[in-house]
Amino acid sequence: MAVRLARQRGLLSSLICPPSLSTAASLRSYSTDLPEKEESKEEKSQSLTETESKEVVAADVVSGTPERLKFRTVRIFKPTRTAMQSGTHNTKQWRIDFDILEGGGRWENPLMGWMSSADPVQAIQMKFATKEDAIFFAEKQGWDYYVQEQPKEKFVKKMYADNYKYSPGKLRIIKTK
Repeated sequence: MAVRLARQRGLLSSLICPPSLSTAASLRSYSTDLPEKEESKEEKSQSLTETESKEVVAADVVSGTPERLKFRTVRIFKPTRTAMQSGTHNTKQWRIDFDILEGGGRWENPLMGWMSSADPVQAIQMKFATKEDAIFFAEKQGWDYYVQEQPKEKFVKKMYADNYKYSPGKLRIIKTK
């Protein structure tokens, strides 16, 4: 109700911000920054091509990576479809994960029975769109890697009638009761 009355009388702007702030805001709206130097199309395309080059550069000291992580072996793989679902959503990307260290300080948690580890990067997985991107990243970080290819699926043509075909010997159907 009070806002409606203030709007009718033209007092709404002074209610929202004091006169000194509204004057500063109106002056600020007319001020402009210094004109920025416009890059030519050639400079933009040159800067884009420089970043797209795929040269392998060794990981530097500035990266902050501890020395013990620089010489780890990683596995590059494409995950298989889970047996619990028929979807293929998680099988489209390539992943990198770290191998488990020999004597990496693994133990069984006495409270829940879970496996625990002193290795901080054991559970890290990174996803990539292509195998080449994953290999490039591993080389760029200085990691040793191996690529684990997916086995080819063998499709065996089966006949539905074979489910009911008689075969001498032990019954195939196992009854539980």
